[in-house]
Amino acid sequence: MGLLHNLGTVCILLGIPFFISGTIGLLRFPDIYTRLHALTKADNVGLGFVVLGLSLQADGWHTVARLLLIWLLVLIASSASCHLVARAALRKKIEPWSRP
Repeated sequence: MGLLHNLGTVCILLGIPFFISGTIGLLRFPDIYTRLHALTKADNVGLGFVVLGLSLQADGWHTVARLLLIWLLVLIASSASCHLVARAALRKKIEPWSRP
């Protein structure tokens, strides 16, 4: 258990609150637009911390490259799917939430 292993564990544990806050935002926010914002932003940052932690614990550069590629693909897929869902909501004339 070296320094990199412990640092990696700390990074992974730092990612957990972001996943939890994204899930809470999905459940608590009032409309689809704020829910999408909370979910995509928090989950992407949380996954970044997890990938960083796993990269610090990885054995070789091939594993690190795969982890970074996975993170990049998830970033692209989540932003594209968030955009498509928000666009569909706009087309269905779902109004953004505003204070009453």
